[in-house]
Amino acid sequence: MKKINSFSFQGVNGAYSEQAGKNLFPEAKSFACRTFEEMFEQVRIGKVDAAMVPIENSLAGRVADTQRLIPESNLKITSEYFLEVNHNLMAIKGSKISDIKRIHSHEQGIAQCRNKIINLKKEMIIQADTAGSAKMISELNNKEDSAIASELAAKIYNLEILETNFQDSQHNVTRFLVMQKDLNQIKIDSDQILTTLVFNVRSIPAALYKCLGGFASNGVNITKLESYVHSQGFDVAQFYIDFEGHPDNSSVKLALEEMKFFCKHLQILGVYKKSDFRKK
Repeated sequence: MKKINSFSFQGVNGAYSEQAGKNLFPEAKSFACRTFEEMFEQVRIGKVDAAMVPIENSLAGRVADTQRLIPESNLKITSEYFLEVNHNLMAIKGSKISDIKRIHSHEQGIAQCRNKIINLKKEMIIQADTAGSAKMISELNNKEDSAIASELAAKIYNLEILETNFQDSQHNVTRFLVMQKDLNQIKIDSDQILTTLVFNVRSIPAALYKCLGGFASNGVNITKLESYVHSQGFDVAQFYIDFEGHPDNSSVKLALEEMKFFCKHLQILGVYKKSDFRKK
């Protein structure tokens, strides 16, 4: 993977996506985008080197918008990163938890801290995103309003963190994909390689079973399989799959050749090293 000097992310400054990018590329410049489409476009036109793309969360599941847009982005996955999400309750300087009447955040931020909020007997107010909530309460400059957001958001908007690890569960992890213009050049026999692809099956009985049978018979481990309705209609299912190994590895090659007999379309989205987080 080439050096990343800049990256795009969806949201406002202080978003968890920006936090992930800063953790992974500390010296890189970050560019906030209003939409995921804009985030991908910034890479395509060469304004930034990469996009930080949230793909799934351990509590909330897959990020449907990005999974739908990734195959059409014309970009390639070059690495993955797992962010351990630490929600922070924050307010303007000088505030105390007893001053707060309302807590603002994205619906997932609220849901993941719901029990804590109920115990504090505060009003929950859903906003478009976490960092946007932090920005809003900074502008309100009112001790009665607080936000749930990242540590980075607190720094950017000059807010005071009243409680860290505010989430109900301590196992809250978001997986991000780093996407760039070109595929990685990785040796076939390299260890700890993941390949990601999407495919559509032919309309025949047991097509999915037959598509995946080659992975079992050739000893290729599938680590993720998701299905979702294709934009062509409800009767067209598209599948997203992660598996271990390089596409040119002999076992993987045989599995993919068998798969192609039962697919209408197959597209490799990335070949990249597994994150060390998977070893934990």
